[in-house]
Amino acid sequence: MSSTQLTEGRPLGWVARRLESHAVDRRSVRWMWGAVSVLLVVALWTAASASGRWSSIILPSPLKVWRAFIQSVTIHHGVKGLGGAYLWQHLWASLWRILNGVFWAILFGVPLGIAIATIRPVQRITEPIVNFLRALPPLGYFTLLILWFGIGDTSKIWLLFVAAFPPISIATSAGVGSVRTERINASLVLGASRLQVITRTVLPSILPDIVTGVRIATGFAWTTIVAAETSNGLPGIGGLAWTTKKELRVDVAILCVIVIGITALVLDGALRLVERRFAPWKGRG
Repeated sequence: MSSTQLTEGRPLGWVARRLESHAVDRRSVRWMWGAVSVLLVVALWTAASASGRWSSIILPSPLKVWRAFIQSVTIHHGVKGLGGAYLWQHLWASLWRILNGVFWAILFGVPLGIAIATIRPVQRITEPIVNFLRALPPLGYFTLLILWFGIGDTSKIWLLFVAAFPPISIATSAGVGSVRTERINASLVLGASRLQVITRTVLPSILPDIVTGVRIATGFAWTTIVAAETSNGLPGIGGLAWTTKKELRVDVAILCVIVIGITALVLDGALRLVERRFAPWKGRG
């Protein structure tokens, strides 16, 4: 066996297997500590609810929340789920609104971010507007959206769009600003047009920044979903949480909070997978 084969074969394969094993071990440890933290929270929650210091209306037990979950996915006294729909129907209605709002934010935010970073007049005109929208709290303009677009899904999607649009534009603009000049000059030397430089050099380089912006925007839009569904938000997980105040169903409110939190983690994890799939070079120089 030659020295080249020895270097490129067994030792490197052994190192790769060790690194993969360590990565699996780290993931196992994270999952273990995550499970421990969940069990600890449930134990403290159970102890607090069983202490009798707080009324079951104010602090229902985990068992009562579990029963609310069972009610939300079954037919109870002739009524399906909670709020006239099953839990997954509420969740899908909210996700559909989120996907629509973020989709349009990506469609308009990415080109605007590139234009802000590359065209000075566009930057001077639109950058203050983007920063102004970023600083606005969602409830500050939701009433206007209802007056303009009604209480249906259109106003909710607009609200989520306005919430997600600034982070995507800003992340894209910052990504374009960080592209190495050498890459752009090399493309120009090879005869690339301005459009080709943007589509074949700039876009692949800023893809990790775009995904980061989408992650931030999706998280912000998801936290806005309760505000978006306060008006005619059923079915919808935020609308379901909002309606619990009428019947003092704190158990359902806690269930909605848990579902909203778990869904946020799943969405962020899915976007991380997208980033690793389409931008595996991130952080490698």
